[in-house]
This record gives sequence, structure tokens and C-alpha cells, in this order.
Amino acid sequence: MDIRSRSILTACVAVWLMFGHVAMSQAHQTEARTQEGIASFYSDRFQGRTTASGEPFDQQALTAAHPTLPFGTRVTVTREDNGREVEVLINDRGPYAKGRIIDLSKRAAKALGMLKRGTVPVEISYVR
Repeated sequence: MDIRSRSILTACVAVWLMFGHVAMSQAHQTEARTQEGIASFYSDRFQGRTTASGEPFDQQALTAAHPTLPFGTRVTVTREDNGREVEVLINDRGPYAKGRIIDLSKRAAKALGMLKRGTVPVEISYVR
């Protein structure tokens, strides 16, 4: 291999390594995201039923349903009108009522102080 071919090969490898490092760095960065909307909570009739993730639903667990977030994602739900917050684990799909962005377990709803109201305005913060 002559010097010119070796130089071209070295430059190509350097560029490949540089772009590979940039892609790896971007893949390891986490991006905070938020979503605002209306939260509701599960009816007691769902207790023990199988969630979309395959787990049995438990009203006393800090869990929630979201239409698109991956199962196992942890989110902080903040009630916008009183500032109370709770961290929940996404383990189901829903809500299916128009205008709602998350369905909470009863324990999570209680932490937000929303049991008497049924629905409240919230902000969801999550790391993807």
C-alpha cells in the first residue's frame, strides 16, 4: 500500500470513528420532555385485571396508563392547580376518553388530591 492510499484510509477511519462517537454520544443523552393535559384515574372495577404490559392492575401501586410512552417509563405527574406531584410507572395503555393524557391508579390520584374531582389538569415530565 502506497503512502497516498494509507493516508486516504487513515482519514476515512478517523471520520468514521468521529461520526460513530457523535452518534454514540447522542444515543446516551437523555432528553427531558413534558406534556400538559387532563388526568383521570381508574375505576375500582379494573382492580386485578391484566394491563397492556401483562401485569395485573393494582389500585395501590403507583402506576399509570399512557397512550404512547414505553412500558417501564417513570413519569412525574404534577397537578397544575395545586402543585402536588407523584411519580408513577407506565404499565398500561390509555386513557381512551377524549382530551385525557394519563390514567392514574387510585393511590397516585390520592397523592394528587383528585379523588373527589375525578379529573384535573396536569403536567407530565418524563425522561426518554
